[in-house]
Amino acid sequence: MGRKLDLSGLTDNEAEHVLQVVQRDMRLRKKEEERLSELKQELDEEGSRCLLLSRQSCFNRRCCIRCCSPFTFLLNPKRECHDCRYNVCKACRVYNKRDKAWLCSSCQKSR
Repeated sequence: MGRKLDLSGLTDNEAEHVLQVVQRDMRLRKKEEERLSELKQELDEEGSRCLLLSRQSCFNRRCCIRCCSPFTFLLNPKRECHDCRYNVCKACRVYNKRDKAWLCSSCQKSR
């Protein structure tokens, strides 16, 4: 990224076009950095909340660690996340075909 471009052999229109492409690339990189920063903050907050809830005796046996909805046998069964080992409801999990295991939405985002 520290290399300088030699635009001396280009016409003014070509040099302007190259400059526009580089500026667009910089804007996109900045936008992606902001998106990733927000995602990291969201995951950190989720992890802190889950840690607090998991310290409550028996909370995760009865309720989803992610959304706090109660588990029911048929309508909202619990499944253990393959990564964090917390129990999650059907709305807060996805099936990972590669691992053949359930992942909570937070662990899926982390991957």
